[in-house]
This record gives sequence, structure tokens and C-alpha cells, in this order.
Amino acid sequence: MGNETDLRKYATQTNLRLAVGVGVLLLTIGLGLIALIYGLPAAILGFACLLGALVPIGLIWLFMFGLDWIVRKGNEG
Repeated sequence: MGNETDLRKYATQTNLRLAVGVGVLLLTIGLGLIALIYGLPAAILGFACLLGALVPIGLIWLFMFGLDWIVRKGNEG
């Protein structure tokens, strides 16, 4: 059975690629359209809003990572 696939690794890799793809689309197409239609100052403000939106997302990710770490430590001993 040399053709085994690690599905957890595949799912993690796919989720990471999707997140990077969404980020690239938001930064290039989203901010590009804002700059084209409303001008560069509006695009800079849009970028600041995207950075502000990352704060709660990062906090949620940090919380979930901390919970995962606590559960793994609890299952070891």
C-alpha cells in the first residue's frame, strides 16, 4: 500500500492555500478597484480597514491555537 495519503496534511495545505488566495484577491483586485474608482487615498483607507479586520480574526485564531495546545497537553499526561 505505497499510495497512502495523509488527509489531514492535505486539508491543512488546502485551507492555507485558500486563505492565501483570498488575501491576494482582496489586496490586488479589491484595493485595485477602490484605487481605480475612488483614488489612492481611498485605497489606503481600504488597506487600513483590511488590517483592522485582521485583529479579531487573529485573536480568534490565537484563542483556538491556545485551546488546541491545552487539549494536547492534557491528553499527553
